[in-house]
Amino acid sequence: MSAKDTFHESVKRALEKKQWVITADPLKFKFGNVKFQVDLGAERLVAAERGGEKIAVEIKSFLNPSAITDFYAALGQFLSYRLAWLGIG
Repeated sequence: MSAKDTFHESVKRALEKKQWVITADPLKFKFGNVKFQVDLGAERLVAAERGGEKIAVEIKSFLNPSAITDFYAALGQFLSYRLAWLGIG
C-alpha cells in the first residue's frame, strides 16, 4: 500500500462535510493485468429518481522542489486512471 498524501485526511473530511459518503479508501480497480489505486472513492445521492453521483479523488500536494515535475506525474496518473476506467488502451 502506498503512503497517503499529506492532505489526505483533510480532503476526506472536506468531502464528508459536503455530504459525500466515502465508499473506498483507497479505491482499487483492475484493467487487464494492471492494478490501479486511487486515493478515495466517494458517492452522494442526488435524488432517488436520478440515482447517485460517484467520484474518484486522487490527492496531490505538489511539495517537491519542481512543481512542474509533480504536475506531469499527476497528469500521467490521471490519464492512466481515466483510460483504464473507461476501458480504453
